[in-house]
Amino acid sequence: MERRMSEQLSELEQRIAAKLIERRASMESDLARYVAIPTGTGHEVGLAQLRALLAARLQALGAEMSEIPGDPKPAWIVQPGQAVDAKPPVALRAARRDGVGTRVLITGHLDTVHDPHGDFQTLVRSSSTRAVGPGAIDMKGGLVCLMHALEVLAEVGVQSAWTVLLNSDEETGSLQSQRAVRSEACAHAKVGGIGLAMEPSLPDGSLVLERLGSATFRIECEGRAAHAGRDFAQGVSAVNALAGKILDAAKLVDLDAGTVVNIGPLEGAKATNIVADCARGWGNARFKDSAREEALKRGLLALTTSVDAPLPRTRLEYESNRPAKPETPAVRELAQQARAIGELLGEKIGFGKSGGVSDGNLMQAEGLATIDTMGPRGGNLHRTDEYIELDSMAPRAAMLAILLARQARVL
Repeated sequence: MERRMSEQLSELEQRIAAKLIERRASMESDLARYVAIPTGTGHEVGLAQLRALLAARLQALGAEMSEIPGDPKPAWIVQPGQAVDAKPPVALRAARRDGVGTRVLITGHLDTVHDPHGDFQTLVRSSSTRAVGPGAIDMKGGLVCLMHALEVLAEVGVQSAWTVLLNSDEETGSLQSQRAVRSEACAHAKVGGIGLAMEPSLPDGSLVLERLGSATFRIECEGRAAHAGRDFAQGVSAVNALAGKILDAAKLVDLDAGTVVNIGPLEGAKATNIVADCARGWGNARFKDSAREEALKRGLLALTTSVDAPLPRTRLEYESNRPAKPETPAVRELAQQARAIGELLGEKIGFGKSGGVSDGNLMQAEGLATIDTMGPRGGNLHRTDEYIELDSMAPRAAMLAILLARQARVL
């Protein structure tokens, strides 16, 4: 690998890569520290702690720091068992104003899906090259790569024009930080910038070039309550009505077209001897493009009834939170740049697609060409065996750093 690097990477780029390789132990130490801070959805104590640690490092790099207040999210989106957010979390923004070259927006998220009070709390090595921990790959490993890449660039005197935006609600759809992400992406697109996000690569190291879009919805059925024994005939079951609507919604699935409808959390009567007067089901929809989303939304709205219809009645709430992210020529060109660098560093970089969504969807929707899988390799995201390939952190950090150096026209 060293011979290959010496033949095709500039002297400066070789120094960047070497410095990041030297930081492997430090990167793993940082990862263990970050993973041990519980940052599950809405756990502001842990989120604030991690936010402060990263803010201090970014400020030390001379970044102009600010916090962007979060926006309230629709009350109906809160599902059974979820806590209502007392206050929308802020997004941390750090911008290097003295940078040169192409302006680069780099996004990341502090939150994970893991229970901040559960048993899964620390980073544990499972082999010589792999470790398991909550948020290890999604995306605390990516945050570690980001911090070290920027610090090494500063050490070697590369003044890349970067802006870092870190939010705390990505795992729940970035509904509260969406305005901040879109605003920054729009500003960077206007000056010909690019977007990078520190989501993990695919398990084989591939970059995701295309993602489906995502929307959240709730079907609510209204019936008439009655005692199931004495007055069953007088009742109108909202639960039965919801069951029918769920089956109707399932007919909208078209996997060949990339359309997915999934309904999970349900809410109905509080006891078995009560005919339910209200029942709700929360769902998620995925779609390949705006036309398919409109068709999907029309299909869901067709399940509703008028407000004065006979019982049972059905209402629908719908929130489109992440547009589809198609592959574009600009996205492929950016991906090819990253792949060329990664392969010189010994990383096999393919191109792939994903049905998952990220803040990269929001960034690209504002006209900013974005690659959102710049993080390390790993797998089992959102599970209690979530893992990271430790030996991928240094090369992925180097790939990021060299890409930023090239955007700064430093070779």
